[in-house]
Amino acid sequence: MEKERLLAAVAAAFIICLMVGPFVIPMLKSLKFGQNIRGDGPKAHLKKAGTPTMGGMIFLAGILGSSLIVLERPISLEAGMLVVFFVAFALIGFSDDFIKVVMKRSLGLRAYQKLLAQSLLALAFTWVAIQYLGRGTEINIPFTSLSVDLGGWYYLFGVIVVLATTNAVNFTDGLDGLAAGCVFFSSLAYAAIGTLAVTQGVFSHDKDLTIFALALAGGCLGFLRFNYHPARVFMGDTGSLALGGALASLVILTKTELLFILIGGVYVAEMLSVVIQVISFQTTGKRVFRMSPLHHHFELLGWSENKVVFTFWAVSLLLGGLGVLIYTSTLR
Repeated sequence: MEKERLLAAVAAAFIICLMVGPFVIPMLKSLKFGQNIRGDGPKAHLKKAGTPTMGGMIFLAGILGSSLIVLERPISLEAGMLVVFFVAFALIGFSDDFIKVVMKRSLGLRAYQKLLAQSLLALAFTWVAIQYLGRGTEINIPFTSLSVDLGGWYYLFGVIVVLATTNAVNFTDGLDGLAAGCVFFSSLAYAAIGTLAVTQGVFSHDKDLTIFALALAGGCLGFLRFNYHPARVFMGDTGSLALGGALASLVILTKTELLFILIGGVYVAEMLSVVIQVISFQTTGKRVFRMSPLHHHFELLGWSENKVVFTFWAVSLLLGGLGVLIYTSTLR
C-alpha cells in the first residue's frame, strides 16, 4: 500500500499539471503577463520576450493537489509545515512577479523587502522545526555519523540556509527547463533520503516528507511539458522561490544542510558564479565569467541552450545520487 501512495504522489502532481497548464497559459497570455528580457543578456534570449511568466502556478496546483490527496488524515504538523512554507514562498514570488509584470516596475519587490519576508518565514519554520518537530539544533557532518550542536545559533544558521537555497534556485531559473529539471532530480534525492531517515526515527510521521518530495518531483516533471525548450511558459519568481523554499524545508528537516552543498551543487555553483562575478568586477574591474549566472557563461562559450540544460541536469542527477549514497553510509 505504501508503494502505491508514493507512486500516487508523483502521478497526481504530474497529471494535475498536465490538466491545469492548458488553462493557465492562455489565461496568462490574455492578461499579457509576458516576460521582459534583459537587454544585456544573451541575444538569443530576446526572442523569448513576451512568453507568459508566473507559470509556477501550474506546478503549485499540482504539488498542492497531490499532497492534499495522498497525505494521510489528519495531516501531520510536518506535512502541514512543508505545504505552508511552500505556498508562503510562492506568494513572495507572486508579489514580486505581479509588481514587475502588472505594475510595470522592473525591479519588483525591493531587495530588502524580499529578504525580510524570506528571513521571517525561515525563522518561523526553523522555530517550529526545533520546538515542535523534534529537529533539534545539531547539524550532521557528511561522511560521518557525527553532529555538531549549534544551540541557539542554529536559528541564524537555518535562516541562512533558507535564504541561500531559495535564491540559488532563483538564479538557476534562467534557461528553458533548467530549474524545473534540476529540482526534479533533487526532489527524488530527498524522497530517498526521507525514506531512509525514517529508519533513524527523525520523523514522527513517516513517509510524509517522502510524499511531499515526490509530489514536488511530479510537479516539476509535469511543468516541463510546458517549460521545456522552446518554453511555452516561464515559472517566474512565483515558481522559483516556491521550489527553493520547498527544497530548503526538506534540507532542514532531514538535517542535511552540509550535504546539500553536494546534492544542490548546481544551485551552489550558480549562486557562487554571481557572487564571484560581482566581487571581481567591483574590486578589479574584471569579470571572471563571460556572464553570470553560470549557465549564461556556457551559452556565451557557444553551447546551445539544450546542451547547457542537459549537462546541468546530468550533473544534478549525479550529485543527487552521490548525496543519497553518502547519507546511506552514515546509517550503517
